[in-house]
Order: sequence, then C-alpha cells, then structure tokens
Amino acid sequence: MATSMNCTRWLVFTLYILFLTLFLSVISLANAADDIVFQSGNQQKLNVGVAKARRFLLYDVNPGEGFNLRRDVYMRMANLVGALGETEDWTLVLPPWGRIYHWQNRHLDQVRIPWSTFFDVPSLNRHIPVIELEEYIKIRGKPEIDQILYLQSYKEGWSNGKFEEKVDERDCIDRPMYQQDSEGLYRGWFWGYEDIYAKAFKCVSIQGFTTTIAPVLINNVTATSVFLDRGEKISHKYFGQAEYWKARRSMRFAKHLTDIGDDFRRGFLNSDDKRDKTEVTEDWRDMRRDPGSATGGPYIAVHLRRQDYARGGRKDVPTLQAAAEHVEGLLKKLKLKIVFLATDAPKREIDEFKKYLSNFKVVNYVPPKVVLEKYMDGGVAIIDQWICAHARYFIGTGVSTFTFRINEERQILGFDPKMTYNRFCGHAEEPDCEQPSAWKIEY
Repeated sequence: MATSMNCTRWLVFTLYILFLTLFLSVISLANAADDIVFQSGNQQKLNVGVAKARRFLLYDVNPGEGFNLRRDVYMRMANLVGALGETEDWTLVLPPWGRIYHWQNRHLDQVRIPWSTFFDVPSLNRHIPVIELEEYIKIRGKPEIDQILYLQSYKEGWSNGKFEEKVDERDCIDRPMYQQDSEGLYRGWFWGYEDIYAKAFKCVSIQGFTTTIAPVLINNVTATSVFLDRGEKISHKYFGQAEYWKARRSMRFAKHLTDIGDDFRRGFLNSDDKRDKTEVTEDWRDMRRDPGSATGGPYIAVHLRRQDYARGGRKDVPTLQAAAEHVEGLLKKLKLKIVFLATDAPKREIDEFKKYLSNFKVVNYVPPKVVLEKYMDGGVAIIDQWICAHARYFIGTGVSTFTFRINEERQILGFDPKMTYNRFCGHAEEPDCEQPSAWKIEY
C-alpha cells in the first residue's frame, strides 16, 4: 500500500513540474518583444512571439508611381495576404489614394481618398480580407502602426550577376523618410494623416517575390500591424497565372463610376451592354467569358498618351497626324464612323487630332464640374478606361499601364485579343512595329 501511494505522489509531482515548465515557457513567449531578426537570404527560427488573433498588412508605393502601376502593386499585396492567410489571419489595409503625378487638377484636394471612391470594395473582399485605413484605425483604437519595413534593393546589386531570392535587414541606402520624435515614435508621410505614427522602423533589402517576404512576416515578425513601404520592390510570383487573375478580376470599378461611363456610351456612342454582349455577373467569381464572345459598341476607342511621353521624345510615340491617319484606316476597315478618344493631351492637341478626322465623329469625355470635384482625376480616368473597354476595337499607347489595364478589362469582358491588344507605332519605328502580347485569363 505504501509503495502504491509513493508512486502516486511521484506521478502527481512529475506532472506538476511538467505543467509548471510549460506554463513558464508560454509566459516567456507572450512577453517577448516584437523584434525582427534577419540573416542573409534566410528565414531562421527567430525570436517568435505568440501568434496574434488577427494581423494587418499595410503598404505604400514610391510617390512617383502612377495610378495604374499602383493597381498592379495592390494585386501583389493581395496575393501576399492570400498566402499569409493560409497560416494566420491577415487583413490587407487599403492605402488611401493621393499625391499622384498624373493628376493635374492641382486645385482639387486629392488626398486621403478611400478606395470606395474608385473601386468596389466588397468585390475586393471576395478575394481576400480588406479594409479601409480609417476602419483599421477604429479597430486599433489609435492611429498606430507597430512596425515599418522600408523595402529597398541591395546596394551591391545581384551577386555575380545572378538573380537569387533573398531578404535581409540592412542599413538604409537612402535617407529614411521617417524620423523619430521626442517620444521615440516614427513620424512621416502616412497618406496625408498627420496623427499616424509607427512604433518601430527597419530598412530591409529584398530581391524576390511575394513568396520571398511571406515567411519573414510569419516567422520573423511578431508585430500585429506591419507596414511595407515601397511595396513595388516585391515582384509578382505568379504573373499571368490564376492567382494573378483572381486579384485582377476582383478589382471591379465602383458602380457610381461605371454608371457614368454607361450613360455616356448610351448617349454618345450608341452602346449598351445588351447589344454589345458585355453584361457582367454580380460576382466576378461567377464570370467566365470566351474570347470573342463580346461584340462591343460601334466605335473605336483610342488611348493616346501625350504629356510626358511626347515631351520626352520617345521613339514609340506617334505624331498626332500619324495617329489620326492610322485610326482613319481602321475606321474604314471596320466600317465604323465614331472614335472615342482617351488622352492626357491639352485641348489644342485634341482639337488638332479631331481636325485630321473631320469626316468622322470624334468624342472625348469631359467631366462636369460636379463629377470632377466628387470623383477627381482618378475617377475620370476610370470612366475613360471603362468606355474604352467596351469599344468594338481598341488601340493604345505602348508601354503604358493605362493601356495595359484596358487590355485586361477587355479580356475579362470577352473581347477578341486581336481587337484589344493593339498599339500605335512611334514616329521612329517601322509601320509594322511589334504589337503587345495577348494574355490569356487563367481561372
């Protein structure tokens, strides 16, 4: 009997010691600081805290990047959050729009613009969890970001001229955009919100893809909210593949903007979705169109980028007369009489282009004052793109992301690639210059 009781006491004591050891280990992890540790090209088992119930990814882009490149960076971040979501609960915080070079109406207060002004946010949420910045601040209860990771290239470039995926904490190559205040908090440009601050800041060199940074965010970073500045430094891992197209198809424009575009089509271009065979489903996940199934409205859409392209003397930019002569040939070939022009050209150049096509109807969208003030330059650009996306035939400007986004929109709607992937040949190019490659949607 005594032996049995001694065994029981020993078992209870042993279990108590094991429980106490486990308890102290958990407490130690819970109190671990949100440190970040990197080693060259690797993600080690490092200073990892207890997993948070919900984590937030914020991002921004180089201030010089345009509206449509920023849309591409969104897709990279969205698919990054999708990859992170396979392990933890992550939400993407949408960076407010503003301070974009191509937005020329300086009299407008084009800053702190929510995504819902331009895009259908519920549609984005059908791909990955997203919230507006102001909603994030409400959830956190204060305008606070835990950690900034300022992304940069490697100062030494590629090793031995070869590309390899790697990520390291490094000294900042350029002067940091964020400075510590008297309380040790980091202040800087946070989308025009002066009260936002960050608790920690690191410069990180990266050479790779969304899949390169994902393990770092899960295994090496314990901060609840992480802000990736210079998000364009991360490349697509699966460009043109199914995950890319899921993000792209989810990026539907806000209905108040497409409604304006549809009204213009009906009023000036004799175009509507039923006749043009461009009707869309309520949920992008239910929409699959065969190439060539869309007919489009009875007009040619032209995107003619001027401004910086023309001033820079780029060899792939046509003269206005050459562009007009090419469009006239297309009109005759397709037996059409109407042209819709989307351009950043000044009024005198628009008038000149129309003069060269005086035997045809050439129209461009000029926003009423109330539309411009409410939806600003970004909204007007989307209206232009939406109208271009529904034309019988589209021709754009080479190496322009504005043109490329229209190509994608038409691909989603079901247009024949031959009626979509076309560009003007420049003044210093051959008349039969190379045309854009057609991208097939992967589902």
